[in-house]
Amino acid sequence: MGGSPVLRYAAVFATLISCLWPAAPAYASSSASSGAEVSLISHPVGWAALAIFLVAYIAVMAEEHLKLQKSKPVLLAAGLIWMVIGGYYAVHGDTTTAGTALRHHLLEFAELFLFLLAAMTFINTMDDRGVWAVMRSRILRLGLTFRALFWVTGGLAFILSPVLDNLTTALVLGAIIVSVGRTAPAFVPLACINVVVAANAGGAFSPFGDITTLMVWQKGVIAFGEFFALLVPALVNWVVPAFLMARAVPLERPAPEQESALMADGGTMVVGIFALTIVIAILGHSLLHLPPVLGMMFGLACLKIYGYVLEHRERKGSMGLVNEADDVFASGKLVSANGQGAFDSYRQLERAEWDTLMFFYGVILAVGGLGTLGYLSWLSGTLYGDWGPTVANILIGPLSAFVDNIPVMFAVLAMNPDMSHGQWLLVTLTAGVGGSLLSIGSAAGVALMGQTKGVYGFMQHLRWSWAIALGYVLSIVAHFTVNRHLF
Repeated sequence: MGGSPVLRYAAVFATLISCLWPAAPAYASSSASSGAEVSLISHPVGWAALAIFLVAYIAVMAEEHLKLQKSKPVLLAAGLIWMVIGGYYAVHGDTTTAGTALRHHLLEFAELFLFLLAAMTFINTMDDRGVWAVMRSRILRLGLTFRALFWVTGGLAFILSPVLDNLTTALVLGAIIVSVGRTAPAFVPLACINVVVAANAGGAFSPFGDITTLMVWQKGVIAFGEFFALLVPALVNWVVPAFLMARAVPLERPAPEQESALMADGGTMVVGIFALTIVIAILGHSLLHLPPVLGMMFGLACLKIYGYVLEHRERKGSMGLVNEADDVFASGKLVSANGQGAFDSYRQLERAEWDTLMFFYGVILAVGGLGTLGYLSWLSGTLYGDWGPTVANILIGPLSAFVDNIPVMFAVLAMNPDMSHGQWLLVTLTAGVGGSLLSIGSAAGVALMGQTKGVYGFMQHLRWSWAIALGYVLSIVAHFTVNRHLF
């Protein structure tokens, strides 16, 4: 790997810091043992923690070049930062402050982790039952033109991402795009850009659509129903660049798909349990004031009970021992008539995106550590105090295109600036859709780059960034127009 990409990522951070860094406030000399909040941002302890975080996040941004999974550097950084914090307080005779702060952030991660683990298990189970394969097959058998498919896949991304999340939606529809685009490579990058923008936009007006919206909802800053005030701005964010790109999509008609996929036993029931789980999570949070994660874990329990029934049904109906000559016999497993093992709900749980989940752990603890040292209070004063909430919230979008929107949103929530509901909705919108400006700015874009194996990439996306930026600006204008009563 050449050093230039990593140096470019480092330059981004250096530029951001040079723009934001004021005359750092002097280190507070009050004793750490007093229990009062101590600002350490100009103390060697603070500098060390910040350096650890920046080095780790440069490695995250250079993941494609380093071939290093993004969770690894932030996991290491989180541990080192809290060791530095704990060491400082221990030297000053304070044995409670660091531990109390760390447990607070661990609780925040636990809620997010269990919620996502349940959701990922449902998505994987639907994949196992052939739900996504059936959807792909039905779309491909319609015999639409490339331009019509461009709008259909984009529209589905906008509709599905509020429920499935933007990453899963992009992967499901990306498979359709790749299947259709075998005979028309020019169609693939345009359709992928459209799906990335639509999935990120659709995810911005639902608590389930993106990790950032889920964090905002679980924090209690915005109620479930209030997210839908972003529907019109999100729609503008997708439709504007889609309309501009559609003119470049060919009008030819691809060869119709002849094969049809079949849903496995229990697929419809799994979809129904997932829908019921979402309803329970929403009602439990709204009516009983319980964390949404409780509803999701209750639904996961229902899925596992149904999985038990499904597994025994498959074993009794079509399972049999294989011949001794078969390699599988040595493991003592049963196989079905089509060669597939019996349904196992824990296998779907194992397929969860563990790198992503561990990345969230590292980010939440690392950013939380910087907050304990006083960096978030300083950043909040600079952004929201000096520049004002409107400018700060609008700039969050382009920032999330370079730096993942998860730590950005977590930092904003940790700062907890005093803002109107309209401003909180604005930052939710910009953090969600700002990543569409670059292919590396969102999980959906990164996933599709890997799925298309170079057909859709950074430069293809960059050619249309001007159209996406126009949609970004107009979505903000739409938010101020439609939701002006919330400011």
